[in-house]
Amino acid sequence: MLDKSLLEMTFKLHGHKDPAWPVGIRVGTAAMKALGVERAKNRELYCLCETGVHPSMCFVDGVQFATGCTLGKGNIEKLDYGKNAITVIDVKSKKAVRVTLRPEFQKKTLTSEFEKLRSQGLHPQDIKPEVIDPIIDEISSLPDEEILIVGDVFDVDFKPRKGAYEWYECEKCREIVFAPGVRILDGKHLCIPCSGYRDIKVM
Repeated sequence: MLDKSLLEMTFKLHGHKDPAWPVGIRVGTAAMKALGVERAKNRELYCLCETGVHPSMCFVDGVQFATGCTLGKGNIEKLDYGKNAITVIDVKSKKAVRVTLRPEFQKKTLTSEFEKLRSQGLHPQDIKPEVIDPIIDEISSLPDEEILIVGDVFDVDFKPRKGAYEWYECEKCREIVFAPGVRILDGKHLCIPCSGYRDIKVM
C-alpha cells in the first residue's frame, strides 16, 4: 500500500494524475526493498530505466521520487528500450535488481478507459477524477506480487561515472561549458551547438 503523503508529493512534482508515476513509485520501492537499501541522498544508488519515448514515460518521475535516483544527481540513465522496467544498483555493494511489471497487469492499465481517452488526444489533467482515481487507488493498494516481477539480486561490475569539474569558455558564444560537452574544431574549444557537430573529438 502506497503512503498517501508519498502520492501527494509525487503528484506535486509531476503535475497531473495518471497511472504511470504511481507504478514508478511501486517499482522503485520494490527494488530498494529487494536490495535492502534506503532512498539515495547522494549517489548511493544508480538506476537504469528502460523507458523510451512513449505515453507512460511519466513512470520515470515515480521512479526518481521513490529511489532518489534523479537527473539532477546524474544517477539515473534512460535506455530507450520502450519498457516500464528498471535496474537499481547499490553502488557500494555492487548488487543490483531488475523490477518490471507483470504483463497481465500492464495490459489491464493500457486498455483502461483512461488510456482510451489519452489515445483520443485528451490531456491527463482533462480526464475526470472518477476515471483516474480508481486506477491509482488500485495501483496503490495491490500487493507487489500481483503487479510486479522482482528479479533475483545479482552482482554487477559497476563503475560510476565521475563528475567533470573541468570547464572551458566556448570560443564562439563565450558561454561556460563543462568538459564532456566540449568539441574541438580548428583548434578551438567550442560547445556542441557552436561546433555544429557531435562526433568531433570529445574532451
